[in-house]
Amino acid sequence: MDFYKVINKRSSVRDFADETIPQETLKRIIESAYKAPTNDHFRDWHFIVVTDKAVMREVLEGVPKNLTVKDVDNMTFISDPVQKESYQFAVPKQYSMLINAAAVIIPLMKKKVDVLHPADLSHLNCFASVWCSIENLWLAATAEGYGCNLRITCGNEEELARKATGFPEEYMIPCFIGIGRPAENAVRTKQLIPDLEKQLHWQKF
Repeated sequence: MDFYKVINKRSSVRDFADETIPQETLKRIIESAYKAPTNDHFRDWHFIVVTDKAVMREVLEGVPKNLTVKDVDNMTFISDPVQKESYQFAVPKQYSMLINAAAVIIPLMKKKVDVLHPADLSHLNCFASVWCSIENLWLAATAEGYGCNLRITCGNEEELARKATGFPEEYMIPCFIGIGRPAENAVRTKQLIPDLEKQLHWQKF
């Protein structure tokens, strides 16, 4: 698939067909993550791929299962109508979009610094790097005809996922990634289109 076609086709998918993904395809998709830029050259990232539904349920035990549109309406930071519409669709699917995926991919990054309390922006370099790898993974999945979604872990979600999969304490999860073949009726939420005439600057702001 043409690179720019992949870029334009990529979007969050939260409804999946009942279809597995060949292991070799998953391996190829994750291999693309290691082509991303990294702050220290080590690319010390690990990826746990969970396809067994019993394990998946254990991994996702902490993800809220009963969020509603009303919960979105209570989020006072949302004011834009397009953003609100997107949240109203996505928030209630936080659990279903993962448990119904063909696989849940768990990226892991080493805790080299306290990213939640950085002394300066450079302390977030490792965090920025792993997100570059996640973007590569998403684009590779799109090129293969699959779709992805993600949930940033919060509360005790990381602790429960560690218990379910056994990854070491020195690693943290930036997000859960659900991946699968998009369902025929999968909804693609409306996107805010940037105004390049206002947001693209040459030489000076």
